[in-house]
Amino acid sequence: MKLLIVEDEAELVASMVAYFRQENYTCEAVAGYKEALVKIESWDYSCIILDITLSDGSGLQLLQELQKNHKTDGVIIISARNSIDDRINGLKLGADDYLVKPFHLSELAARVAAIIRRKMYDGNNTISFHEILIDTLANEVSVHNKQVELTRKEYELLLYLVSNQGKVIPKNALMNHLWSEEMGYVESFDFIYTHIKNLRKKLQQQGCDDYIRSVYGIGYKLTDK
Repeated sequence: MKLLIVEDEAELVASMVAYFRQENYTCEAVAGYKEALVKIESWDYSCIILDITLSDGSGLQLLQELQKNHKTDGVIIISARNSIDDRINGLKLGADDYLVKPFHLSELAARVAAIIRRKMYDGNNTISFHEILIDTLANEVSVHNKQVELTRKEYELLLYLVSNQGKVIPKNALMNHLWSEEMGYVESFDFIYTHIKNLRKKLQQQGCDDYIRSVYGIGYKLTDK
């Protein structure tokens, strides 16, 4: 799952990034409106954690941009202002939740997970594709009720493919969703092929059919056709 944190308090950002990466999220963080606008226009995020008071603009303006561009990213507003007007305006502009500072990171994480679950999995804690079952709370995968031991990136890769089943996912989209800025510029996507190969092998070892299709020159898709 890929998160964008839009917040200008450096200490809070560092705490959130460390916490969410420990929880196996891919995190990006920006401090201002202009940087955030570039991000949301370029990429899709599972959830955006958004402070509405920024040094060079308003988080509410970012919500308007998301609406204007028909983006469906989940959004949770974090703010030191416990104003009913701010809450109403934020929710009217498409935010999914509103959390007042200070807060516990565990509560923020629970709310982020709830937004992702509601938006991507119809409110369910599990997501399935034929014999594959993914428990998004435990971060576990099973095939025919037998647990499959995956690395963090293999799990995220499978979850992303299952969440977008039937769609062709370009290699650069996979890289940006799962590795984000950690990778920097790369000339080859061979590392994605290696993760796909390892994921296929582990699933098939538990009796799973091979549903991952390579789309020559583009990327991959999960399909039973």
